[in-house]
Amino acid sequence: QVQLVESGGGSVQPGGSLRLSCAASGRILSINHWNWYRQAPGKERELVATISSGAGTYYEDSVKGRFTISRDNTKNTVYLQMNSLKPEDAAVYYCNGVFSEVARVGVRVYWGQGTQVTVSS
Repeated sequence: QVQLVESGGGSVQPGGSLRLSCAASGRILSINHWNWYRQAPGKERELVATISSGAGTYYEDSVKGRFTISRDNTKNTVYLQMNSLKPEDAAVYYCNGVFSEVARVGVRVYWGQGTQVTVSS
């Protein structure tokens, strides 16, 4: 089993910044790619950003130029730096990753518990 623990959420004013972290622990052999999703009340969960094992990145159009996803493979951690936050960015943010584990065949996807981001004046 792999456990993901998120941190860094909170409440900021429009234009502010937050940095989310998601740390994985367990019998991890490798991490393929990481994703950040978000879900606002009454809306479907949406993919915000992805970072591959080779550090290639993808961003949802509305966050391009404002959000940056990064990873620290030595710490099994992914980050989401969020700048110039807007009220429409408010949501619960979830990380997930695609993991290969020691003594287990194949890959599995694990999710973090979610962290609330509130953007209001």
